[in-house]
Amino acid sequence: MLCSVIVQDTSPEAQRRYYELLGQLSPEQRLARAARLSHATRELALAGIRQQQPQLDETEVKIALAERLYGRGTADRIARRLRADSRRGP
Repeated sequence: MLCSVIVQDTSPEAQRRYYELLGQLSPEQRLARAARLSHATRELALAGIRQQQPQLDETEVKIALAERLYGRGTADRIARRLRADSRRGP
């Protein structure tokens, strides 16, 4: 399996072994791992936003994440929706 990502802190042997083990997983197992990694990455990004901007409420934190991930235009659309939803209540 070829990988286009060059890892700087892992030996070639360890990287080869990682991809060998990854190749032994079923598609379902690989998808589950990818979903967990995506979730963990999102949580780290949220934690970073909260640490850098502790004055933001949770709605504003979500908007800041949307801007990081999708850009200002999309974040603005998400912000309008989140703010409208928060005014409506649970």
